[in-house]
Amino acid sequence: MKTMIFGHRKPDTDSVMSAISLSYLENKCGNNTEPRILGETNKETKYALNHFMLEEPDYLNDVKLQIKDVNYHKGFYINENDSIYNGYQYMLKEGLTGLPVVTGDKEFVGLITMKDLSRNLLHESGDSLDTSYTNILNVMNGEEVLRYDEAICGRLLAAAYNSSTFLENVNLSNHDILIVGNRHNIIDYAIKSKVKLLIIVSNLRIDDEQIKMAKENKINIIRTNYDTYHVSRLISLTNYIKILIGSYNPTKFLDTEYVDDVVDINNKLKHTNYPVVDVNNKCLGLLRITDLSEKNPKRVMLVDHNEKKQSAEGIDEATILEIIDHHNLGSITTNMPVNFRNMAVGSSCTIVYTLFTEREVEIPKKIAGALISGILSDTLILKSPTTTERDKEAVRNLAKIAEVDYESYGMEMLKAGTSLDGMSKEDVLYNDFKLYTVDEKTFAIGQFFTMNFEEIEKDIDGYIQILDEISEANKYDFLALYVTDIIKNGSYIIYNTRAKDMVDIMYGNKDVPQGYFIEGCVSRKKNVVPIVMELFEN
Repeated sequence: MKTMIFGHRKPDTDSVMSAISLSYLENKCGNNTEPRILGETNKETKYALNHFMLEEPDYLNDVKLQIKDVNYHKGFYINENDSIYNGYQYMLKEGLTGLPVVTGDKEFVGLITMKDLSRNLLHESGDSLDTSYTNILNVMNGEEVLRYDEAICGRLLAAAYNSSTFLENVNLSNHDILIVGNRHNIIDYAIKSKVKLLIIVSNLRIDDEQIKMAKENKINIIRTNYDTYHVSRLISLTNYIKILIGSYNPTKFLDTEYVDDVVDINNKLKHTNYPVVDVNNKCLGLLRITDLSEKNPKRVMLVDHNEKKQSAEGIDEATILEIIDHHNLGSITTNMPVNFRNMAVGSSCTIVYTLFTEREVEIPKKIAGALISGILSDTLILKSPTTTERDKEAVRNLAKIAEVDYESYGMEMLKAGTSLDGMSKEDVLYNDFKLYTVDEKTFAIGQFFTMNFEEIEKDIDGYIQILDEISEANKYDFLALYVTDIIKNGSYIIYNTRAKDMVDIMYGNKDVPQGYFIEGCVSRKKNVVPIVMELFEN
């Protein structure tokens, strides 16, 4: 089973590159993983991916339990041209009360239940057949004597009268199916009448002359060791099972549908069985409600976050195998012990680099490029106060493998991410955006790097309006955008109006205007989050 590795919902370079690099490392160690992203990558990340010719990970919408994660009865269905008898035996053998019916290319056409079978057995008139030679042969445990047609459709008759009465009163045609025993004159009559099929009971021997005449008239013949009574009881069960399909459209589920949605629907319908199909209506099997207890949750590894609100939707329904992070401990909990590597370094990529060295796995150029990009991004080319000696050592070693001058490459990468071209105010806010929770209160901080704050400042009222609208709509107690200028080594703060008093307290109980420049504030993790958390806690 594949394990998905991903960062937070607003992917930055560190989260994307640590997912890519950790997935490479895990796969080299014999595991089956793939990197994913929970949102659109920003310009900076795209620049780094393109520079080192790395593929952008596929988007992951959520990790909620889906029907495909449940041990439903995969491959349980029956062909529409199979017999009612085989459907009944299949259901008995597997302990099912329902069975999907499919076409030859597995397209779902209906659902047969035990109630449908019982109703057929009780009310079947037994005066006609719509089936195949093969179905009759199999159900009757018969012997193929002559076969000219596969499709067998017509009136069903049994030679139960004495011969003279039958010959005088019954007119046979090529649409008739005749069950007959030791009545050679009736068999002669049937062959001359060119009936559709003769079912010879009790292993009766057929004369060579009758066989010759039957061949001339192309008469289908099956011989069975069953007597007339047993053949008459079983014959209606040779019909195509599709004739039992009613006009109603049964509830079916895509294999991608969420388990909690299925439970909600079942609470209203109270059915026992539901066909499972794909997007092309190809049947995949049968879901019994009792199957929902046997689940295989998605397997995940988290990088660059351990906060529930920052993670994939449905994270509580997934099995977390490992967490790699360099932030404060968050709200994610697990049902069992996991590998949790949390280090006080400037980047999650530094931790992944450390894992490469510990496991003695060689780092190829592309992966070195991914790792150094994540470290340079999160540490602002090693200028952030979060930067540690581990980060610096990693960058020095990775720069050699990636064959880059880390300072010039880092500056070009950051420049690529600071362009405002084509970006809305929401794009700027959500470019690098994280949620935090303290005592059931939520605050959010966006960070945007630019070397031209004047572009944002000239429409600062528009940014304030956006922050006010978003904070009110989401009930954020504090929402701020920190516009970081790495050249000036500080950040400009724009905040929601309702947080004015908090901002004043944060920065020395003075009147802090919108767009205020905070010297030395370049790290959200170190310069901002601890201060806001302390305010909430107190």
